[in-house]
Amino acid sequence: MSKYKSDLSNLDEVFEKIENVPENLITVLQKAQEIYGFLPKDVMYHIGEKLGVKPAKVMGVATFYSQFRLEPMGKYLVMLCGGTACHVSGSEKVAKAVFDYLETESGRTTKDGLFTIEKVACLGCCSLAPVMMINGEAFGNLTPEKAVSILADIRKKEAAE
Repeated sequence: MSKYKSDLSNLDEVFEKIENVPENLITVLQKAQEIYGFLPKDVMYHIGEKLGVKPAKVMGVATFYSQFRLEPMGKYLVMLCGGTACHVSGSEKVAKAVFDYLETESGRTTKDGLFTIEKVACLGCCSLAPVMMINGEAFGNLTPEKAVSILADIRKKEAAE
C-alpha cells in the first residue's frame, strides 16, 4: 500500500511545467492548492521529495503564508470583519457568537464540513458594520443573534436538500 492517500498524479502536469528546484516551492504549493483545494500532508511531502526540500521547510512555508490552507474548505466561507468600524460596532461579540454556534475558531472548518470561518482585517463594507461575508454576500448591521440566525438558516437549507 502506498504511503500517500491523495492522487499525486494530479501534480504530474505541474512538475512537467515547473523546474524541480527548491526555488519553485511557493509556486508548486500554489498550484497544488488550486488542484486539491488545500494542502494535504501527503501532497506536501511529495512536493518536498520532488523539489529536494525537507518536509519541515515545506510545512514552514505552508504555515507561514496565510494564502495556504492545511485543511479542506467548507461549502460556505464565512469572513468576519475585524476592521475599525466593525470593531467599534460590536464585531467581537458577533464573532464570539459565531464561533460558539459553529463550535470552531478562526481559520478552521466546522466538523460537518459546511463552514470555514475566518476573521479578516476589513471587508470594505464599513457602512454595514458589523458585517460578515458568506461566499461573497455581505450581511450587515449584525447582532450576535442575527449572525447566528443567518448561519442556522443556511444549515436548515442544507439539511433539507
